[in-house]
Amino acid sequence: MLLALLLGAFLLLFFLPADYFDTGQSMCLSVVFFELECLGCGLTRGIMHLMHLDVQTAWQFNKLSFIILPIGILFWIHLFGILIDKPYLSFFKRLY
Repeated sequence: MLLALLLGAFLLLFFLPADYFDTGQSMCLSVVFFELECLGCGLTRGIMHLMHLDVQTAWQFNKLSFIILPIGILFWIHLFGILIDKPYLSFFKRLY
């Protein structure tokens, strides 16, 4: 069941249009209360554009998306390996 949720969430984000999260009000508390952007502002939009290989727009939204997306993919592979009882990345075992 958890495996299906992990695969489904990743595929859902991949098949949504790249600009799906570009419009609308910000949910960041820093922006809502203080009108200041934090380091995470634009990260979701940047990752969505990076997943669709729109590198320039992803860079404009948040430069950290180029670090967070590969780490997230490696972590997702590790979780997938745990669920099928074959941990692929032993590096993450040292973290917990």
